[in-house]
Order: sequence, then C-alpha cells, then structure tokens
Amino acid sequence: MMAPWHTGLQVASVLLFTLGVYFRGGLAIEEEWRARVAEVEAKVAAAEAKSQEANVVIEKKVVTKIKTIKERGQIVRQYVDREIVKYDNTCVIPKEFVKAHNSAALNQEIK
Repeated sequence: MMAPWHTGLQVASVLLFTLGVYFRGGLAIEEEWRARVAEVEAKVAAAEAKSQEANVVIEKKVVTKIKTIKERGQIVRQYVDREIVKYDNTCVIPKEFVKAHNSAALNQEIK
C-alpha cells in the first residue's frame, strides 16, 4: 500500500529537510547581521554623544576667541579715535595710527 509512494515520500522529506536546514541557516545569519548592526549603531550613538560634547567645548572656545577679537578691535578703534584727533589738520600719517593699524592686523594689544 505505501510501497509506490515510499520513494516519493523519502525524496520529498529529504528535500523538505534540506530546505528547512537551509532556511534555518539563513535565518541564523540574518540574526547575526542584525546583532552586528545593533552593535555598530550603539557605537555610532556613543560617538555622536562624544561629538556633541566636543562641539560644546569647541563652541565655547570660538565664542571666547570672538569676544577677545571684538574687545581688541574696540580698544584699537578707541585708540585711533583718540590719537587721530591730534593730527586732523595735517596730511601726515601719524606713527600712532600706523602702530594701531599694525597691532589690529596682527590681533595684538597696542603697546
């Protein structure tokens, strides 16, 4: 009674078993890749957090530097305004003006 179907059932069960093992292996590889992706995403999130902290530090330095440059520019402007009044009627460029201009160009305080 089972004899005619016996060979066909054996072939079908071997094929089904082989397909099951194949798909199980594929599923295992997929899970492994998903775990790796999750691990890399965690590392990226940690790197982004460190990057944000570094950005805050850099931003503070830039703001401080800009503030210093603006203050020095204001000091140079006041110095030029104060000294140029003395030489307003002549066409000679005063030494103080040249000194102030050079100090401003080099971002230094006027000495």
